[in-house]
Amino acid sequence: MSTTVPSSGLTAPAPADPADPADSPASAGAPGTQGTAADGVYASGTPTRSGPARTATWGADPYANALRTGRGPLFLRRSDGWLLPLDVERWCSDAGSADLSALHRCEGPVLDIGCGPGRLVAELASLGHRALGIDVSEAAVARTRGLGGAALLRSVFDPLPGEGRWGTLLLLDGNIGIGGDPAALLERAADLLGAGGLLIAETAPVDVDERVRVRLDDGRGGPDGRTAPAADGAAEPFPWARIGTPALLRHARAGGWRTADQWGAEGRTFVSLRRPVRERSARTSSQSAENANSAPVMSSQLPR
Repeated sequence: MSTTVPSSGLTAPAPADPADPADSPASAGAPGTQGTAADGVYASGTPTRSGPARTATWGADPYANALRTGRGPLFLRRSDGWLLPLDVERWCSDAGSADLSALHRCEGPVLDIGCGPGRLVAELASLGHRALGIDVSEAAVARTRGLGGAALLRSVFDPLPGEGRWGTLLLLDGNIGIGGDPAALLERAADLLGAGGLLIAETAPVDVDERVRVRLDDGRGGPDGRTAPAADGAAEPFPWARIGTPALLRHARAGGWRTADQWGAEGRTFVSLRRPVRERSARTSSQSAENANSAPVMSSQLPR
């Protein structure tokens, strides 16, 4: 999970892109070896950062500590004291049957947005998919790489490899809340997908559509219920959204998305959407050109 948010949150590499001559596996180091990092991709050790510094909240305690230990407690806390428990233990386990109900619907190369500790990308690899995870948490990317998966230390709103060519995007574990604006996130997702691409999102199991500002809380705050501030900004509030299936479908229809499927599994609810049919925006074309001229990334992470 990531923000940009929890996931919201990594292994066979995503397909190569021969159109990007700067890309070279040697430039980033092979998985499982000590290599030189480039553009936020790394082989082992601590990932490097690229683009805007967006890791202050999710790359710090208490989220980082929870991912490193594989357990909570961990919550999102609203200013009024309301708590949303985060299921760290599930994120740090193997993919379960509800996860598989979503992963078996994936098509083509898959981008896991807010990949967290990497269980979904690892499972996708075992299913034969080429997959890449992105997360703004260094701890999440490190744990993902520990599983042998491909990962970038990046926000979904930063320039990304393969824009406009991904077959499937995943927004599971609450990551539809990234940025606190589902409509803006859907717009960005449309930029990333190829024609006819699929977005698979997990929704809140209740009919809700809310925008809030929250902060991370490990349950060890002071008498006022607030987690003690950290020097790295771990306690800083950030925008978040909770959205149920009916609300997501309303936002999707407004953006031109087509509903492919909706289902439930183990008390969790999911929606799959087809990318709107439209012309690519000037912003997307500019970003794609910028990506091609940026620092090298592993060629195996770019979709064909």
